[in-house]
Amino acid sequence: MLNGKKIVLGVCGSIAAYKAASLVRLLVKAGAKVQVVMTADAVNFITPLTLATLSKKPALVNYFEPATGQWNNHVELGLWADAMLIAPASANTLAKMATGQCDNLLLATYLSAKCPVYFAPAMDLDMWKHPATVNNVQKLQSYGNVLIQPGTGELASGLHGEGRMAEPEEIVQFLTNQLSGNLPLTGRKVLVTAGPTYEAIDPVRFIGNHSSGKMGFAIADRLAVLGAEVTLVTGPTSQTNNQPGIKRVDVTSASEMLEACLMYFETADACVMSAAVADYTPVTVAPQKIKKQDQEFKIELKKTTDILRTLGERKRKNQLLVGFALETQNEEENAIEKIRKKNLDFIVLNSLNDQGAGFKTDTNKITIIDQHLQKTTFDLKSKADTAADICNKIIELI
Repeated sequence: MLNGKKIVLGVCGSIAAYKAASLVRLLVKAGAKVQVVMTADAVNFITPLTLATLSKKPALVNYFEPATGQWNNHVELGLWADAMLIAPASANTLAKMATGQCDNLLLATYLSAKCPVYFAPAMDLDMWKHPATVNNVQKLQSYGNVLIQPGTGELASGLHGEGRMAEPEEIVQFLTNQLSGNLPLTGRKVLVTAGPTYEAIDPVRFIGNHSSGKMGFAIADRLAVLGAEVTLVTGPTSQTNNQPGIKRVDVTSASEMLEACLMYFETADACVMSAAVADYTPVTVAPQKIKKQDQEFKIELKKTTDILRTLGERKRKNQLLVGFALETQNEEENAIEKIRKKNLDFIVLNSLNDQGAGFKTDTNKITIIDQHLQKTTFDLKSKADTAADICNKIIELI
């Protein structure tokens, strides 16, 4: 499935760079066209000649090669590639990628890449677990880059733990699945909602909530990585999609979100309702800005249509419907009641009583409860990792 694929392989200064030889050989054997780009430190671990011989292309290190007068154009490399793979990815290079630094040819190519970018970290256990590295990896994933999880085993330091680069065979299989469409949700259509809704009081003011949309966007991105055709209906938010191909539908109010959901729900295989939809909306909306006059100001409200319940009533037998419950008290009881009332396959419960969970944070702590009341509780994680847990449950049920 990699036959004819053009791959830029970035090699960093790590003892795991010796595995790059096997990686190049496997990629070429699979029919890929491989262009190696090395950092200056990488040449201390494996020679450019070795990788050039295996790839049948010169291994590039510098912007300019004085001996040949050749200019290595990072923009052309970024446009040429169908995929960019950085393996091994050192802690130093990960940090530079996360902060947009550009002091070598590899980083310049990364910043110019128009293709999917995959990175396979390799470092010692303490470096991998350091908060700075954890933050850098999360930031790279938030940009849409795809992590190839490091393995656990004996490390160069003599320690035993997580941090060793995935084996070349595992990396090639991972790329094959990603680039060939051999993904668990290929061909599936998934509707996702995200963010808040704003219910207008007048042309200036509205009733809203603190939802940032981060969780819903992370879910949409993860579903796209897994091969799904994603439609994202989002309320007002500053979030952006990191994966190409996601159909984004922007709405403002609960009624607009309902209309959009009804439009796409019928053809969806699954629907993940992570938006924080307003429960009430003003009965009337003032045509002009309301002036401050009386000491008291009252707004008459009416219930909005319950979107999740509406979709639950329309759900086909072969459709999957996922709800969210953000609670402050009687968390599980309220979540279970919602499963039954709204015909859900499972619900994602989080509590504002858990530190690091809830609105606007980059982390979340969830419990998944399915319609059989089987419960799985997860530790506090980044929202990207939380999205992966939610999507694993979708794959299991779909």
